[in-house]
Amino acid sequence: MEKQKIYELLTKELKTAKVMIDEPMNKHTNFKIGGPADFYVVAKQLEDVKATMQFAKENEILLTILGNGSNVLVGDKGIRGIVLKIAIEELTIQKEQEYAKITVGSGVLLGKLAQILLKKEISGFEFAAGIPGTLGGAVYMNAGAYGNEMKDMIKEVTYLDENQNLVTIPKEQCDFSYRHSIFSTKPWTIIQAILQLPNGKKEQIKAKMDEYAKSRQEKQPLKYPSAGSTFKRGTDFITAKLIDSCNLKGYRVGDAQVSELHAGFIINLGKATAKEVLQVIEHVKQEVATQTGKNIELEIKLLGEF
Repeated sequence: MEKQKIYELLTKELKTAKVMIDEPMNKHTNFKIGGPADFYVVAKQLEDVKATMQFAKENEILLTILGNGSNVLVGDKGIRGIVLKIAIEELTIQKEQEYAKITVGSGVLLGKLAQILLKKEISGFEFAAGIPGTLGGAVYMNAGAYGNEMKDMIKEVTYLDENQNLVTIPKEQCDFSYRHSIFSTKPWTIIQAILQLPNGKKEQIKAKMDEYAKSRQEKQPLKYPSAGSTFKRGTDFITAKLIDSCNLKGYRVGDAQVSELHAGFIINLGKATAKEVLQVIEHVKQEVATQTGKNIELEIKLLGEF
């Protein structure tokens, strides 16, 4: 089926979702890297998410689910089929005596949620204020920082399974571990989660958020596009320290560079390509293995054609 025909049919199926053809993915990833997606759909309603998934299934079109594009590297040749950005931003908060119950859509940005919880004097989410992702992406990879992880606050998660059935499971069934959840191994799409967090004092919450923000500014290369921490930490080592010990800070291919500020980040100095980033990644992995005998694993996800 021709692209224009698919576009027309897809647009007809969807109620409010935005549909784009040959959309450059460098506009939709924090790395500012990536070729065009055949179709890019931004869905703010559950019905449009379901309709897009069903359309892709019926027409045998590849489907890629995306949040805020903060932990991914998209190939220079782009992504075939449909990229579906989940932008469901529903949010309700029920405050009780000690705790608050927060029902939050998977498309809500973590930074935005942190600011709302600050105003409502709900604590425990301060660590996520500087993570540039969505709630869905954070649940998917059990995002964490400063000794906290998403699993610490999640009560239950609602998702669409491969047949577009809406299913809710408790935290105990989410198989959370370091940078992992059941959703990273199943063809399921996270729709919302319920969090439970303690009530707190605005001044204390703000102080902790400011402390974490200062730490990020001092230690992370926030001036440049990146996908965040490139590699997972090891079971018995801190990966950034290993990379630093191998004198790899500043190693560069084109505009892709191991940050001179934090060796765990690969940054885009301006016009880096996915190919250049992969070359840096492979060089770092090989050097670390050669010099230390340790194998390091990617934390970022590779999407599309390279």
